[in-house]
Amino acid sequence: MRRALFGLLLLAAPAAAQAQDEPRFSWPVACTVGKDCFVQNYVDADPGPGRADFHCGPLTYDGHDGTDIRLPDLATMQRGVAVVAAADGTVLRVRDGEPDVSVDDRGKAAIEGREAGNGVIIDHGNGWQTLYGHMKRGSLKVHAGDVVKAGQPLGQVGLSGDTEFPHLHFGILKGEQRIDPFTDEPTGAGCNVTRHSLWTADVPYIATGTLIAGFATGPADANSARLGRYSDITGSRLAPLVFWAESFGVQAGDVQIITIAGPDGALAYQDQKALPASKIIWFAFSGKRPPATQGWKPGTYTGRYRLERNGAVVAEAERTLVVP
Repeated sequence: MRRALFGLLLLAAPAAAQAQDEPRFSWPVACTVGKDCFVQNYVDADPGPGRADFHCGPLTYDGHDGTDIRLPDLATMQRGVAVVAAADGTVLRVRDGEPDVSVDDRGKAAIEGREAGNGVIIDHGNGWQTLYGHMKRGSLKVHAGDVVKAGQPLGQVGLSGDTEFPHLHFGILKGEQRIDPFTDEPTGAGCNVTRHSLWTADVPYIATGTLIAGFATGPADANSARLGRYSDITGSRLAPLVFWAESFGVQAGDVQIITIAGPDGALAYQDQKALPASKIIWFAFSGKRPPATQGWKPGTYTGRYRLERNGAVVAEAERTLVVP
């Protein structure tokens, strides 16, 4: 699990006086929640060693002090997704130069003291500050001392620092307290509180969904999927057909169904099972070797992933692959 990151960017910014005028914050990434980005981790509301997001759900981890806004995959990150100032303010700190490499590949020792990766801290006055972490190397557009307006581009979402997937860690500081923008309450305040959103617009809470999905021609793994290594895969008549998907917010007892349909629409493969445990992130794959005699018929194959809970579909994805 990741450490709390707000204080890890540039030795942190100096705290200002306690807030008097409460600011409101616009969404800090140029994306639409539930369409081309997702909140993977919220602020931890649990006051003890457990975890709970502001809905009393599991989408966080112990001590997490920000909102993790995740992109689907590396290909999306490489195309460039803007990080923007959430409110008017003055830039206090900037760090750039950290590579966009998963911590799984780079190792913990290489990012010690720079866990937040590339990022920006903005002062909004009256003790309010915001942090933008894990940004893309070379994308930062601001410098310390710059005055910025809400919505102004700061850089792009990246994969720098202590992270395994492209995302923005967005944090809010009010004096010495880390604040949840969905409740206006500090970390560990409890999930059964009166909520007062600090967002300028409604941000949907999505408890369960599918992040990425696709085909592979053998056993698939989560890190390769996140890095887009299956994005340009081509089918083969003699290679296995494997369909994979990564979802979030799965619960014990959810029924997972993976199917592959042939060019004629007939079912070529199906795998169904109940999930044994609840997970923030769940990666699954399943598939079949080609028929022994002639291999797969040429044409377009359709893979589908479906997650059902109490008979209702809570996550799904569909992708195609051409076998020449």
